[in-house]
Amino acid sequence: MSKLATEDKFLDLSDYGRSFGRLFAQQLQNTRFTPIHVTLLFGLSGLTAIYCILEEQYYLAAFFILLKSGIDAADGELARLKKTPSYSGRYLDSVFDIVLNFMILMSICYVSDTSIWFTILAFIGIQLQGTLYNYYYVIVRTKSVGGDTTSKIFEYKTPKALPGESQKTVNILFGIYIIVYGVFDKIIHALDKDAYKVKTFPNWFMTLLSIYGLGFQLLIIAVMLPLGLIEFIVPFFITYTLMIIALICIRKKIVN
Repeated sequence: MSKLATEDKFLDLSDYGRSFGRLFAQQLQNTRFTPIHVTLLFGLSGLTAIYCILEEQYYLAAFFILLKSGIDAADGELARLKKTPSYSGRYLDSVFDIVLNFMILMSICYVSDTSIWFTILAFIGIQLQGTLYNYYYVIVRTKSVGGDTTSKIFEYKTPKALPGESQKTVNILFGIYIIVYGVFDKIIHALDKDAYKVKTFPNWFMTLLSIYGLGFQLLIIAVMLPLGLIEFIVPFFITYTLMIIALICIRKKIVN
């Protein structure tokens, strides 16, 4: 919960890799490693997990999926320790996430009897789930005293590069980000366009919502793979998406 003031912190079920990420970042604080290097490392861990799935080594796949979640938490922690926040790192992290999500699901489709069209539907569902979580979470972060400033509630304008990063790189990564996430953002914003007007969300609501965080989604996959439930992963996430409506209704009726 490094991105939130103390009073806004909640039990984030998707952030189980934070302790590992913070410890890992501390080991790199006085080295030449940058947050971008760490982002590339979690991408490598994700690709290794995909290779393990294709080889039907599901215990190893689960390990590298969980390792990816831990390393994923480290790039932001390292940026804070080195005091080098960047939009480049923020967008590269997000682009890597969506690409790896797609590849993980496609590898599951390849080694199972799952239809490719159902797999694509599950991918869309996972992205909508994650977008809902991020939408509400960014609202909390931007309104939290001393909270995160590199994430915006509405991503529609290329940000000005921060010290130490290239504006050209920010422009390119922001453009890619809008292409891959823009539709999902617009759908969630349309479903709850007034959420940003809320002063904050109660901690219990954010904890409930965190079951849609990427870390928790990956945890579910990491548990189902070695249990021999690979055929049920895609159907599960399609069904799991239906809770979006329930969560939005809770927000509109109770959290306003």
